[in-house]
Amino acid sequence: MTIDRAHERIRALEGHRATGQYRYDLVRETWWWSSDMYALHGFAPGEVVPTTALVLAHKHPDDHDRVAQVLAAAKVSGAPFSSVHRIMTARGRERTVVVTGQGRKDPATGKVVELLGFAVDVTAYVEQRTAERANQQVRAATSHRAAIEQAKGMIGLVERVDEDAAFARLRKASNDLNVPVRELAGRVVAVLGALPSDADLRAELAALLAPHAAGPLTRAS
Repeated sequence: MTIDRAHERIRALEGHRATGQYRYDLVRETWWWSSDMYALHGFAPGEVVPTTALVLAHKHPDDHDRVAQVLAAAKVSGAPFSSVHRIMTARGRERTVVVTGQGRKDPATGKVVELLGFAVDVTAYVEQRTAERANQQVRAATSHRAAIEQAKGMIGLVERVDEDAAFARLRKASNDLNVPVRELAGRVVAVLGALPSDADLRAELAALLAPHAAGPLTRAS
């Protein structure tokens, strides 16, 4: 993927938000930042002189070494690269950024003499996706809990035991069958709920919860 194509994908992802640009002169060991690049790091344009040390100092401690390796490899190969990582701004705010770049080689020597590319703040996007995943997990947990409660009720009714004993029965069967409790509960509910009124519920439940219950479990899936 070319750097231009990568840049297009980033801008599409972010709804054409402003994107910081950078150039890193490997011969002179100097950096140039666009005004958006300064803003991304929490600085006013020209407030600091960007250097390799400064760039790496603002990487999140957990991402620092990985980014340093990406940068070191790019300086040697000049091949297009990308990195999703976190930075800490001058104001102490954590941001998630997507950085893309590629090298420019000296035609005479073939050595990489410059790295240039773009960086965009995707913090809002990441936070939105994180919130969506959290909501999905909450909904899934609620759904799983509902299935477990229903299964406990069915087991208690069929075997005439209290709630605690019903759950203990379900959990033991889960261990015996090596099937997650939530999955086994869902199958118990699905199978028993679909049986006719004159079915032998006790026998069907026993078959479902028995260690050799591969047949009924498969049938209910």
